[in-house]
Amino acid sequence: MNIEFEDKILEELYLKGKTNDSKYKKLPQSIVKKYIKVVNYIKAAPRLETLYTIKSLHYEKKRGDLNGVDAVWINDQYRLLFHSSADDCGIVVNALFFEISKHYE
Repeated sequence: MNIEFEDKILEELYLKGKTNDSKYKKLPQSIVKKYIKVVNYIKAAPRLETLYTIKSLHYEKKRGDLNGVDAVWINDQYRLLFHSSADDCGIVVNALFFEISKHYE
């Protein structure tokens, strides 16, 4: 899939494994490593539907307040939220990452 980062801090976290931004600076290193692994899974997927087959991601389309947002688990506490879009053929192949969310907060 084609991936992009709406939040440049997420891109820095992915590329460098750390950031000085106050929002993500205190994330445990184990979460950062899993975040990078999850982004790599999504990047390697040929299409969005492939994420359903990777059970550890618990891929879901959100409803309610987050209607239209896609989410995958980083671990049982953190989620990676993103928007997906289709190519000209209607196959969903683009992901725009915008937040790491702490579940239930």
